[in-house]
Amino acid sequence: MAVIHQYSDTQPLVDQDVHCYHCGERCDDLLWQDDKPFCCYGCKTVYEILSANDLCEYYDLENNPGTSLRHVSDEAYVYLDDAQIRKKLVSFDSETFARVQFYAPAIHCVSCIWLLENLQKLTSGILRSEVNFARKTVTIDFNPTHIRLSEIARLITSVGYAPKINLDAESKQKTDAAVYDKALVLKLSIAGFCFGNVMLFSFPEYLGLDASDGQLGHIFSWLNILLSLPVLLYSDAGYMVSAWKSYKQRQINIDVPIAVGLIALFVRSVWDIVSGYGPGYLDSFTGLVFFLLIGRWFQNKTYESLAFDRDFKSYFPLAILRKEKENWEPVVVYNLEKGDQVKVRNMEIIPADSLLLDDEAFIDYSFVTGESKPVQVKKGELIYAGGKLLGQPVTLLVENRTSQSHLTSLWNNQVFQKPEESKYKRLIDKAAKRFTWVILGLTVVAGTYWYMADPSQVWLIITSILIVACPCALALTAPFTYGNMLRVFGKNKLYLKNADVIERMANVDAVVFDKTGTVTHGHNPEIVFTGQLSAEEKGWVHTLTGYSTHPLSKLIHNYLGNSRANVVEEFKEIPGKGLIGVVSGVPVRIGSAAFTGFHERLEDMSSTVFISIADEVRGYFTVRTAVRKNIQKMLGRLGERCEAMLSGDSSADSVQMGKLFQPTTQLLFNQSPHDKLHYISNLQHQHKRVMMLGDGLNDSGALKQADVGLAVTDDTGVFTPACDGILQGDRVSNLDTFLNLAKSATRIMKAAFVLSFTYNAIALSFAVTGHLTPLVAAILMPLSSICVVVFTTVAVNLAAKKQLSKQFA
Repeated sequence: MAVIHQYSDTQPLVDQDVHCYHCGERCDDLLWQDDKPFCCYGCKTVYEILSANDLCEYYDLENNPGTSLRHVSDEAYVYLDDAQIRKKLVSFDSETFARVQFYAPAIHCVSCIWLLENLQKLTSGILRSEVNFARKTVTIDFNPTHIRLSEIARLITSVGYAPKINLDAESKQKTDAAVYDKALVLKLSIAGFCFGNVMLFSFPEYLGLDASDGQLGHIFSWLNILLSLPVLLYSDAGYMVSAWKSYKQRQINIDVPIAVGLIALFVRSVWDIVSGYGPGYLDSFTGLVFFLLIGRWFQNKTYESLAFDRDFKSYFPLAILRKEKENWEPVVVYNLEKGDQVKVRNMEIIPADSLLLDDEAFIDYSFVTGESKPVQVKKGELIYAGGKLLGQPVTLLVENRTSQSHLTSLWNNQVFQKPEESKYKRLIDKAAKRFTWVILGLTVVAGTYWYMADPSQVWLIITSILIVACPCALALTAPFTYGNMLRVFGKNKLYLKNADVIERMANVDAVVFDKTGTVTHGHNPEIVFTGQLSAEEKGWVHTLTGYSTHPLSKLIHNYLGNSRANVVEEFKEIPGKGLIGVVSGVPVRIGSAAFTGFHERLEDMSSTVFISIADEVRGYFTVRTAVRKNIQKMLGRLGERCEAMLSGDSSADSVQMGKLFQPTTQLLFNQSPHDKLHYISNLQHQHKRVMMLGDGLNDSGALKQADVGLAVTDDTGVFTPACDGILQGDRVSNLDTFLNLAKSATRIMKAAFVLSFTYNAIALSFAVTGHLTPLVAAILMPLSSICVVVFTTVAVNLAAKKQLSKQFA
């Protein structure tokens, strides 16, 4: 510690270097606060901010975790408040909620994560912040009425994490992988060149030259040191940097034993050459790095070829109506281009950032913000992707293309996540955390033994143990098993939110069905109207039902054919009840008997939709929908797992449903959305793992409550973000196959665990007993990961082929 003779608040005199309490840099102009030294006013201010907000735990997590703030300008980020620049940066913007993501390259440790995820404690304008450590990004939700974008950038700069602003971030992301590949190839090339030449200069040793040539061998040994330096300082830098950062964070990752082994081999080799003891092991050192890099390159290429499509284009088939000349045609969202006109109906998701062409619309942004308060949007204003339309259909002009990965990331919003964490993920995290410590301990024990038994073998054996052991194969089993099963499900029209859903599917022991749109479908329905409606009134009903995406509404809309457009005001769709709107100045209700005021008793075995015009019941539609093909066989295969059928319709279909379902299945009718949710909850209290299948509209609460909620739809533009997956209607009859495949995925993952542990046990036994050279260890380490990836991929494909062949046999 420096000895202070005298000091003021700004310029003390010191006998030796003093380092900043915040960033650790040398203090040229020394400042003091609470008996702590700071190098500049910026660092001192950060400390004062953290101290005032009781956030000094930041300094307990790591010594000097901050970055120097000597050159931060107060006006550096004013330009971010420009409307055009702000529009490029924010991914969502409204009066009271906005979201922005900054790239902060200074993020480097657990202190960084802790501080950046507590920004809301520094200012009331920030609502939430989340760090992606791997990408060094921080996503910030904030209230624009309380804090400007420039103030947020200045705030995170003031605490040491200056954002790197890139207004063309999309093109940058596309080049990141290419840049990484070039750097890896360059490191590999240098390591290969040095390895080849070290081998060449080691020929005197290999050929056993006599003592008269000893001087030549000594010169070659010094040349080997020179050739090994680029390998040490550049080619293996990735391992060294990763290990050093891990050490600074007081954690141990997989790169630590590799770095220790490489350094030990290099230092021992240099010592042998300098002391004249021997030629060292620099051929093994350079070859080790060369083969490690080859393994990493080969791993990357293997993962690219085998990994499932991570932007979910194949697995999230969100469709929307796009204007093609004079007609509206359905199109998958990733085919939309800027300038396209799209039509969005009630409860449908906005597929891309778009401008509103109609007078007004009400948008539910709970998909984005987690809050379901509707937002009114006026003509010409921007509507963000991920919003859900509430009310009558609107026409939009696509402003920006939106990737399916963006919509899928919204689908995976924490608000819609199930509280239960994957038990396999916990197991992997625990095993990976302890693995490295076990390897380091085993290395010490083996090194001690071999030092007493045969000191000449110590360094090679230590290096072999450190290199060959690899928890990567263990960590890859779950992602690649479940990832490949996601791909199989996607090809067969089951689209899941994420891989964790498969694990929950494997444990399902109770399946609950909705009726309309799930057990039954609307292809070639028999529809009869009982009552009196004029041609104009039929036009009103046609218009109003066209605003809804409910299966029965769509059937009636198609049944009534074309009619002239009518002006609809005050449109509402009430889940479980029906539609209401004012058409041409006349109030119209379409829905259940109670909703429309119909009190008579009907005996007809079919779904009924009642029509009330000007508060007078004018008749009702009877809709006889067909049961989905092969669903009875599937229900039979489910057996006792088929728990119940819950329907919001009357019990008129009870006889038909009784013949369809097993005698042990409960058939409940006249169930409100709340009743369905309560039923699911009661099953869970009986310790059952429940899967719910519904239409995603009236059943959204039950889908969210269930352990696995699947929205069954024949129209992929409609689903609830609370569901865990989307099942195409004509694939409901494959449900038991999907459940069996989920169980197969779990068995395959367990087998891959065993394979990974077996590899490590065998490889370590060879290394400990001195039967494995470092070069062979360097080749085996990446091969273990590749073997696990190939095994899981092949096993999943074989299991899928076997199960699906049974289904379609």
